[in-house]
Amino acid sequence: MKTSNTLIRFFTSLLFIFAFTLNANGQLLKKLGKRAERAAERTVERRVDRETSKKTDQVLDSILEPGSKQNPTDPQISTPTPPQTPSPTGTSGQGTNPTATPTVSGGPKSIQVYSKFDFVPGDNIIFFDDFSNDFIGDFPSKWNTNGSGEVVTINNSTEKWFEIIAGHSTFYIPDVPTLPEEYTIEFDIMATGLDPKTASTARLAVVLSDDKSFKWGNYARAYIPFCQYHPVGFLVHNRPGDISNTIQGDIRQDVLAQPHISVAVNKERFRLWVNENKYIDIPRFVPQNPRMTTLKFELLYFKDSKERMFIKNLKVAEGGVDLRRKLISEGSVSTNGILFDSGSANIQPQSMGIILQISQVLQQEAGMNLKIVGHTDADGSDESNMRLSKERAEAVKNALVNVYNIDGVRLSTEGKGESEPVGDNGTPDGKAQNRRVEFIKQ
Repeated sequence: MKTSNTLIRFFTSLLFIFAFTLNANGQLLKKLGKRAERAAERTVERRVDRETSKKTDQVLDSILEPGSKQNPTDPQISTPTPPQTPSPTGTSGQGTNPTATPTVSGGPKSIQVYSKFDFVPGDNIIFFDDFSNDFIGDFPSKWNTNGSGEVVTINNSTEKWFEIIAGHSTFYIPDVPTLPEEYTIEFDIMATGLDPKTASTARLAVVLSDDKSFKWGNYARAYIPFCQYHPVGFLVHNRPGDISNTIQGDIRQDVLAQPHISVAVNKERFRLWVNENKYIDIPRFVPQNPRMTTLKFELLYFKDSKERMFIKNLKVAEGGVDLRRKLISEGSVSTNGILFDSGSANIQPQSMGIILQISQVLQQEAGMNLKIVGHTDADGSDESNMRLSKERAEAVKNALVNVYNIDGVRLSTEGKGESEPVGDNGTPDGKAQNRRVEFIKQ
């Protein structure tokens, strides 16, 4: 009897399920429609999560684990050549640890896009690090931290990146001398593993502090956002001070394509550009009493082993003043802010702020002619550096003519290669000082 009752209940259940299936579009489904819809969404999300996690793991494993297996048909882990980085010599680094990086959208922007870019870097380099003197897998020798990190290579390039790790009050402090009153900061960043679920609080903080230790102290800090599902903007905050605000700006596509970050500090004034666009310009942001003397970085809310952050080519330079007045009053100006692709005369677009100012002088001073002189560091042969310096001077002339419509008759060029160094060619700082362009009134 018990067995019969059990069978009856079993077949009754089957009939119920069958009836439910046949009437899925009927009254019962209508009553449960919302619940079924939510369940379906959750099922889809779980499947997407599994596939996303699988692909992300493949990508991230390939970035810092040489020799990891890759699926050659997977576009997420193809191995494109990464964008060229600013290096006037073409001999940066000795890395031998090639890894793969995800394909990024966008790509290098043209000089025309940067034609109105108004950032002008300082003319006295006080710190530069491309990690060329560091070994792969080591923490960089010219930085300090209370966390961890290491120097890595990406793809088949020998150029080196420094991976920093997210964590509250985990600071990365480069060995920059005491910051002056007026200076500029430049660096390149790369983030991997970003997707629509990247946290709205995923940010890189650029911090100016009066405390040289791993504490906040007093500060002015600006957060670069990496959220992908919404343009969360730039959080800015200072202490002492009354500024705590979010400045609108959508850089979701920029952060996927290795952006160049530029910062200019003129006493209290703070400006920040991402690629060619200026997003922050606050006239009284940087406290002066006490004065902010130390540069720090902090990375927040990146998911462990999934989302990763890399930085390279950090340059801090005193100055960043108006080159136009100096050229008119002194008759010459020298700058290491005009950058070129490695081993070539292709001008990096972010250099156009300087060329713009030179063009403005020539437009104002109709009777002025200029000689453009190129210089390199000592890497490479004398002959190749001499040829490269001439080509780069000519490239600057062409930019003035083709972008800003300056009459080429007013411009002459010369290359001096490595023959007139102003810094020590044995150090990254010195090399960066030697890679320069002069403008001389004729």
